[in-house]
Amino acid sequence: MPNVGECRAAVLGLDAPRSALDRYSSNAASAASLRKGEAVERVDYESMVIQDILNAHDRGELNISPWYQRRAVWSSSHKAYLINSIFETMPVPSIYIRHAIDLDLEKTVKEVVDGQQRLRSVIEYKANEFSARHPDHKRRVLFRDLLPAQRQAFLMAKLPVAYLIGADDTDVIEIFGRLNAVSKTLNAQEKRSALYSGEFHQYCLREAATRLSIWRGLGVFTATNISRMDEVQFTAELSMALEGGMSDFSAARINKAYKDWDNDFPHREDVAVRLNRIFKLIGSLNPSAVKDTIFSRSPLFYSLVLVLDSEKRLPSKANLELALSDIDARFNDPRPVSERPAEDLAFVAACTASTQRIKSRQTRFDYIKSSI
Repeated sequence: MPNVGECRAAVLGLDAPRSALDRYSSNAASAASLRKGEAVERVDYESMVIQDILNAHDRGELNISPWYQRRAVWSSSHKAYLINSIFETMPVPSIYIRHAIDLDLEKTVKEVVDGQQRLRSVIEYKANEFSARHPDHKRRVLFRDLLPAQRQAFLMAKLPVAYLIGADDTDVIEIFGRLNAVSKTLNAQEKRSALYSGEFHQYCLREAATRLSIWRGLGVFTATNISRMDEVQFTAELSMALEGGMSDFSAARINKAYKDWDNDFPHREDVAVRLNRIFKLIGSLNPSAVKDTIFSRSPLFYSLVLVLDSEKRLPSKANLELALSDIDARFNDPRPVSERPAEDLAFVAACTASTQRIKSRQTRFDYIKSSI
């Protein structure tokens, strides 16, 4: 995105290419000098089907690269993520378009103020330039690989559009700046999700979302935790451990997994089956067996999941509830330290200090496994 200096230089006409919309802007700017800072005439919100967007682009009525826009920067995984969102009928952010009439050519011209990357992705997917995951296909597919009904559903999908009517260049730059300046300080997982939108991210996001009732119902993650994507990072770490074994927590290691598996997560089906097996049992428990015990803490819950995965034959619901209650009682044993078993004290230490280190994780794993 251009910086403030570049935007202001462009508004002043420095190195700015002149197009049909520039001619319109010059006329509008003259009118704006009379209006003395009046706001955009209006913003019309409506939906536009993808086929109409493609038609407007083919006719030269849709300018997706105005001078103030940054260059195309989305990777193929970002593009595929957007297309998958359309397939899944998930919400897509509004596209802002300056709508004008070129009086010289007597034609409608639409200029994309915000949403260039989204529209490029749609146009390029229709042109079979990259593949995306469709819920009814096991593998990522090009547009031409979709069934006729699926192609029609994609082309008829509606994207939210906000038309800026009567906007001059000054209006557009302010709006562009506002749309791209509203932000918050991102945590590690939010940054990770912004950088990588591919296969592993989509997998972790879906697996985490399907277990929302478990995270909330068992008290493993609060609403605030979930709003910051903590449960998605947790799912990523679990999946990595199931595939490659336990290790120290490492943000760099998770970043590497997101990068390595951005285009393809080959262990997707195997890990999903194993997680489903474990969470089916956990979901059947009386919520208090987890929520009212130390196992509602994410480090302990992490260890519990890995222990259950290691069991060829899962314990019964009743036996697991009994084991969790017994472990919790030993953890909270009120007796003096001198009277408690050494293995219990080692477990307590592994639950309360350096909980993300491999030594603590291994100690918890061995203790819980011996109890179950």
